Formats: sequence, C-alpha cells, structure tokens
Amino acid sequence: MSEAAVSPADPGATMRSKPYRVLLVLAALLGVLVSFASWCFLELVHWIQQEVYQTLPSGLGLHPVPWWWPLPVLAVAGVLAAIAIIRLPGHGGHIPYEGIKAGATQPADLPGIVLAALATLGLGLVLGPEAPLIAVGSGLAVLAVRRVRKDTPDQVMAVLAGSAAFAAIATVFGSPVIGAIILIEAAGLGGPMLPLILLPGLMSAGIGSVVFIGMGHWTGLSSAAYALSPISLPAFSTLTAAEFGWAILLAMAAALAVFAIRDLARRSAHVVARQPWLLIPAAALAVAGLAIGFAQITGQPADTVLFSGQDAFGSLLKQGTAVSLSTLAFLLLFKGLAWSISLGNFRGGPTFPALFIGAAAGLLAAHLPGFSETPAVAVLMAAAAVSILELPLSATIITLLLTAKAGIATAPLIIVAVVVAYLTIKTLTPAPGRAAPTPPATEPQPGVSSQPGPASEGPG
Repeated sequence: MSEAAVSPADPGATMRSKPYRVLLVLAALLGVLVSFASWCFLELVHWIQQEVYQTLPSGLGLHPVPWWWPLPVLAVAGVLAAIAIIRLPGHGGHIPYEGIKAGATQPADLPGIVLAALATLGLGLVLGPEAPLIAVGSGLAVLAVRRVRKDTPDQVMAVLAGSAAFAAIATVFGSPVIGAIILIEAAGLGGPMLPLILLPGLMSAGIGSVVFIGMGHWTGLSSAAYALSPISLPAFSTLTAAEFGWAILLAMAAALAVFAIRDLARRSAHVVARQPWLLIPAAALAVAGLAIGFAQITGQPADTVLFSGQDAFGSLLKQGTAVSLSTLAFLLLFKGLAWSISLGNFRGGPTFPALFIGAAAGLLAAHLPGFSETPAVAVLMAAAAVSILELPLSATIITLLLTAKAGIATAPLIIVAVVVAYLTIKTLTPAPGRAAPTPPATEPQPGVSSQPGPASEGPG
C-alpha cells in the first residue's frame, strides 16, 4: 500500500482512493484479530482473579479466606511485575500516573506488557485494563502487518496500529465510540487528518465488537465482570442552584485529591526505581497491607480496596447511602493510597480506580445539605476521571454513559465538574520546564538492563 493512502495533502481525495479502501478492509480484519485477543486477555484476567482469590484458598482448606491471604498473593504479583519491568523489553509499558498514552507498541515489548498486566490486574493491584489493551492491540497490529508486508510505510503502520487500539479499548468500555474518543483525545488528533484515522479506527472497533459479543454468546462467558456498563442510581430530574454550587466545590476538591495521589505516585516511583528488585514487591505488600487494614477496621471485604473497582461498582452503589460515613472515609483513604502506590510502580490503566473512588466519594458527599446521591456520584466520578486522564471529553462521555439510567439531568453537572476539575489540575500541574522529575533509571546490575522512567516504546 502506498504512503499516499494516508497523505495529508488532500484528505478528501485520499478517502476516495483505492489504497484507502484497502486500508479500511485491513482495519476491519485487524479488528477481528485484536478483539478476539482482547477477549482472551480479559477472560484470562478474570479467571486468574477467581482462581487466586476464591478457588485456590478453598482448595487449600481455608474456609473462609483468611485475612492474610492478600499478602502472599501480592508478593508474587510484585515479583512478576519486577521481572517484567526490569528484565523484559518495554519495561511493562508506561507508568500509569501519566494517564493514557496512544502510540504503536513494538511486538518485542508485548511479552513484558502482558506479564506486567496479568500480575497487576489478575493478582489484585489497583489498576484497570485499558492501557494494556491499547498496547496489546497496537502491538498485534504491527506484528500482523509486518508478517504480511515488511515494507509497509510508517504512516500506514501507525494508522493500522491506532485502529487496532480502537478495537482493543472498545472491548472494556463497551462501545466503539467511547474507545475512539479516548484515543483521539490521548493522541491529540484533529484537523483534516482526523477522518482519515477515525474511519479505520471505527471500522476496526465496530467489526471487533461483533466478534467480542459473539465470543460471549458462543462460550456462555459474560463480560459483565470487566466491561463498563451503566450503573444503577436513583432517578434524577431536577436541578438546583445548590447542586451547581456543590458541583464546583467538589470538583475542585476532587482535583486536589487526585493531584496529591499522582504526586505521591511519582515520588514513590522515584524511590522504588532505585532498588526495584526489593522495592517493587515491597510496594505490592504495602497494597496488601492497606487492603487488610481496611478489612480489619471496617469489617468490609479486602477486595473492596484491591483490584480496579470495575466489578465492585454494583455492590457499593447497591448499598448507597446506607454505607456508614466512617466506612466510606476509610475506603477513600485506603483505596486512594493503594491506587497511588499502584499508579507509580505497576502497570495498568488509571481510569477505573478513579471512577470507583469518585463513586465512593459521591456517596459520602450525598450527605451534604441540598445534595443527593445521583448528582454527587456523577459529579465526583467525572471530576476524578478528568483529573487523572486530563481528557475532558472522554471523562464527560464515560460519566454520561455510567449515569445514563438516572436520566439526562445530570449532564450539566457532569460538564461543570469536568471543566472545573480540568482547569484546577492544569493550574496545579507544573509548567513543562518545571515538571517533576521522572523516576531515575535503576542502578546497573550484572545481566540486568536499566529501567528508565516512563517507557517511550508504547502504551501499556
């Protein structure tokens, strides 16, 4: 395929060209491949979680699961993550506190990215699957295209890798459109070139979604445990001035809290990178300790602090405002610290823990005078999401999807919260010339390659 297929000279002529139509067909085929691989990856993560936290302790005669069980599990997670980050190419992907990154992943980096993600997501650290899915999708696309034609132009390769990433991330957000919006914002795409890249991406994600849905139908396995879907909140139809006031104040507070969490993540990554073989497992044990501490103090399951929070939305919101204020406060403290440690030292996506923490904070804020559960949860989920992703349109669309069952009256509050939180984060973030240093390279060890700060090879 010629490089003219994605030439910016005349986007309209390019879209009418035969090479561009061939590119759309390739994007569709890659969507099938990548969606199947993403389905397998997510099912494997879910299977590991079930086996490690339910089947294994039961098989060992531990009834009920003992309070100390997260300690050995997360110690193993730390060792596996350290191997992926230090030993394998790609360093397991980029550091999650940087948000979501778009870009082509080199196939050689895939083993390390997959190992780091399985250790992180499957064994209970506080991150989500979206960043590894982007990396796996784009890496598989690069590998497949190179197998077919090694001399594929870089521009075409970049478009196909991006299209595959659309398909991969659509599997967990439950919509090709949401995946497209996230990656368009993350990559900073725009102008006349946008349709040239958007069409292959939507084609790949749309065809891939058919495969993803079909796999669930054929196998009988449900994606409900890991795919984003609307949550149950009380119906909401009337807006008041007080709710707008609370939305502004709480969005600013959420941005301040997420900024502090990211700053702690950055500082912990800087420390851990000095002795990663020792301190990465220690960081995992710290997450286990926080989960155990929360369980002992509140009587709630340790799993509430562990994992990304995707499959805990239902149980949390089902209890609603019946959850005690002290339990919610401890949840925000312990989950926030565990998320911060995970953001700085492990590999995965930041989105789902942000949404879960926002939902928990919303249940707490629902007790404020003149406020109620639905607007409080919507506002704080939106503010937390945009504060960690710094993608305002994506945060808005995701929150609107999650709160769709409650009615459209939350939309103005969500938009206000996103704008206020985004401006607050941008005000707090140092200018590029004064940005905080990234984690240093690890000290050279015999037979061990140095670990840089954020990996530049691609997302993960």
